[in-house]
Amino acid sequence: MAVRRVVTGHTADGRSCFISDGPAPFAFQRHSGSTHVTEIWKSFLTPADNAALEEPTTPPYRLPPPPNGTSLRIISYPPDSIRHASLEQERSGDADVSSGRAAALDKGNPRHPGFHKTRSLDYAIILSGEIYALMDEGECLLKAGDVLIQRGTNHAWSNRTEQPCIIAFVLIDAQDLF
Repeated sequence: MAVRRVVTGHTADGRSCFISDGPAPFAFQRHSGSTHVTEIWKSFLTPADNAALEEPTTPPYRLPPPPNGTSLRIISYPPDSIRHASLEQERSGDADVSSGRAAALDKGNPRHPGFHKTRSLDYAIILSGEIYALMDEGECLLKAGDVLIQRGTNHAWSNRTEQPCIIAFVLIDAQDLF
């Protein structure tokens, strides 16, 4: 899944311009059958530093946003019929799990192997396909065009179709409630 990223900036005399246009430089899949993640942008301060010139998505990947910062990413969720095996590897500790992901996993939740929680406020925008958002109590079917506001809750994503579901996420660092 290639995602084109266009970034704006300023010339030396303060005029607006485009500073890059091309594929997002950091995209990965942990292993076969897992989600495909494309990191689009990160900010490390609030308010954001629009003068910074460094590439903000340089690895390592972390599930939560930076402290006092934000992350924008697009994730493609394969069908559960494919994804469950890779989630079980992560859950059992057999997979190479990137920083921040292992700590976020709810390994004791029997409803779905993908349950996790981050200390963030997330805006999840369904771009294509459909997916169930699962909470400790209840679930909700989301389709293309729907938006979920995730407020630091324990949750999982369940794609019960045989087509991928693509979601854009904006994660904003937040205070932990529990």
